Amino acid sequence: TRKESSAASDVYKRQAMSEARAGALQGLKVVDLTRVLAGPLCTQMLADHGAEVVKVEPPSGDETRKLLPPVTPSRQSAYFSALNRGKQSISLDLSTPEGQDVLHALLSDADVLVENFVPGTLERWGLGYEQALAARYPALVFCSISGFGPDGPLGSLPGYDAVLQAACGLMSINGDAASGPTKLGIPVVDHLTGYVALSGLLMALRARDRDGQGQRVEVTLYDTAISLLLPHAANWIYSGECPRPLGSAHPNIAPYDKIRAADGDVFVGVVNDGQFRRFCAAIGRESLVADVRFSNNEKRVTHRTALKSEIESVTGTWPAEGLAQTLMKAGVPAACVNNVAAALNHPHTAHRELLVHGEGGYTGLRSPMKLMGTPAVPGHAPPAFDQDRQAILARIGASERDFRVDVAAASRESASTREVQEVHMK
Repeated sequence: TRKESSAASDVYKRQAMSEARAGALQGLKVVDLTRVLAGPLCTQMLADHGAEVVKVEPPSGDETRKLLPPVTPSRQSAYFSALNRGKQSISLDLSTPEGQDVLHALLSDADVLVENFVPGTLERWGLGYEQALAARYPALVFCSISGFGPDGPLGSLPGYDAVLQAACGLMSINGDAASGPTKLGIPVVDHLTGYVALSGLLMALRARDRDGQGQRVEVTLYDTAISLLLPHAANWIYSGECPRPLGSAHPNIAPYDKIRAADGDVFVGVVNDGQFRRFCAAIGRESLVADVRFSNNEKRVTHRTALKSEIESVTGTWPAEGLAQTLMKAGVPAACVNNVAAALNHPHTAHRELLVHGEGGYTGLRSPMKLMGTPAVPGHAPPAFDQDRQAILARIGASERDFRVDVAAASRESASTREVQEVHMK
């Protein structure tokens, strides 16, 4: 499996080294002021598909550079490396005239700016979109990512992924009766926010193709988290009953749950009556189809506890892998409950070329969308802090002497400066 993955990734590596990178977004210029997760994920996907992305970091660097362990073979934070492939890095203090001059030089021919400062920070520096940038760069697509947006009851307040999971009801429907509300194991709000930002700015670019005008795209973790309440929001709106945690079960479908096998768990998705008949036949319990308690989905949901008990009285003797394969062959969606290592080492992960490799021992996950006519070509490994400074300054016609960052002084950056540059997500 590892050999297959390495061979597939070598193709990416060879393509990335060629001068003419393929990609639907080739020629797009992006200034990335974001840090941590949602913003960097969005801009990494842009870079994977050919955009030129300049990552502008504060003198203290992206916070994820310090989220250790683990580290990559090149001694970068694994967290940082997962989100910053294919970008150039320069450090600027945007609260200073010198840093702002470089930013304006970068924006002079940029198509997109993405930022995730606390709302009001750029305005305090004279860099707000409506305040300054819209008139100066009318074709610029300006994407703002924040926790709650700039106004309203929660406007401008700080927010992190898990905080939004709690505030927006996601924790209340995750877990089970014994555990109580539980945080999801991945930063799902941040992750989806990155995709929302990507979708929004691509729509704004499409609108610009028609009329030549840029616009501001507003993306918040709050809006994203509320949008994840499907089907639970609709269930509450039309029933008045507040959803509760069901473990791995589905509120509207049964059996759609994790079931016990002899050596592990298998998740089964039975959405209609035909699948239920095939499921019962596959496990040798055709009698369940004739049971009045389970004759249709509504009744199966009502009697879900009894149904699961009947199912597990049989599946508890099956090996998990054998059960999953038998069900899939019968046309019933099912899968073993794999851990992360098993998922990444699965032959289908190699077949789908989901792991990409680069210089310095870099390994990462490719962007999940595949364009067959303009395929993505993941770029170079994530940059070291400020590594492209000289090249970027030369490109905009400035010199190192004009814009020198005192890294030693930056390490002593005041708490007040850090506060205004704090981002909304982890």
